[in-house]
Amino acid sequence: MTGPGYAALHGGEASAVLLPALGGKIRDVTLGGRQWLWHNLEVPFAIPPDGAPFDTTGDSGGFDDCFPTSAAGILPSWVRGAGDMPLVEHGDLWRCAPETAITTSDDGHVATCHWQGARWPWRFTRTVRVLPTSEVLFEYEAHNGSANAMPFLWAGHATFPLTEQTRLLLPEGARTRVWTQRGADFGGAGSEHHWPRVRSGAVMADMSRPWTALKTPYACRLYVSLPAAPCVIGIVEGTQTLEMHVDGREVPFVGLWLNREGWTPFAPKRSWLPWKRAARPYANLVVAPCLGAPDSLTDAVASWDSAAWLGPDDVARWTMTWRAGA
Repeated sequence: MTGPGYAALHGGEASAVLLPALGGKIRDVTLGGRQWLWHNLEVPFAIPPDGAPFDTTGDSGGFDDCFPTSAAGILPSWVRGAGDMPLVEHGDLWRCAPETAITTSDDGHVATCHWQGARWPWRFTRTVRVLPTSEVLFEYEAHNGSANAMPFLWAGHATFPLTEQTRLLLPEGARTRVWTQRGADFGGAGSEHHWPRVRSGAVMADMSRPWTALKTPYACRLYVSLPAAPCVIGIVEGTQTLEMHVDGREVPFVGLWLNREGWTPFAPKRSWLPWKRAARPYANLVVAPCLGAPDSLTDAVASWDSAAWLGPDDVARWTMTWRAGA
């Protein structure tokens, strides 16, 4: 493996490969004999230049944690202690190398990453345990060190290949809201549907099969509400299944980025502009269990009214477990 230094964690038949210098990115997760995460052939795993945008320098694939936002924006002036603060694309973690500790115990290999907020006095901790039971356990903690209540979003931004065989298993009939759309009309931002059916004009698309949902290229960001109970989010590829186990009382949403060759940050291959990087639209899928919705903390504290909040000197904790499914 070339590029930044890495740490390989093993437990049973499962493994995970971390890139601590790249914001604690998880490059690979192997469960059930399959490496699940997508890698972007157009964007290498490399430390981005200062100020470089995420789409063209950080979107290398794998698994990132987005906190305290996923999308760029500006917090409203009424948010005490942080009003009018600019928010950066993909959050504050991806371009900051966390303090990282790797240990081995009876519970398998463990990697703990700590981040410290530079503009807000928050602390964020993620512990990844690859267990002897061939499971990957994610444990999270967010601490607000300020004297004011702090709104935030978190998304476990896991990127997967999108193929003709890909299926998504989510609670039937769950409230589904559109945030962005390209190449298709799903009713625009904020429109509501019921999983897995999303109306596009005269077509009732089955989004549980993203490749065949529509006949033409498209891309969209959807948010599915989870019930306040233990939940399983399934990604099926052929005969293999990855299960994400979360508790909807802790993690109330899952964000989906469905890109069926409908989006790329680069110019088309036919571009004659010499300074534009050229690439064909690619296909990928993001499944992101999350606290708060949509990607933008600006929207989450305003029109969507769904941000997570931490009181002064308060701590939030939540977990997520990945395992190979039947």
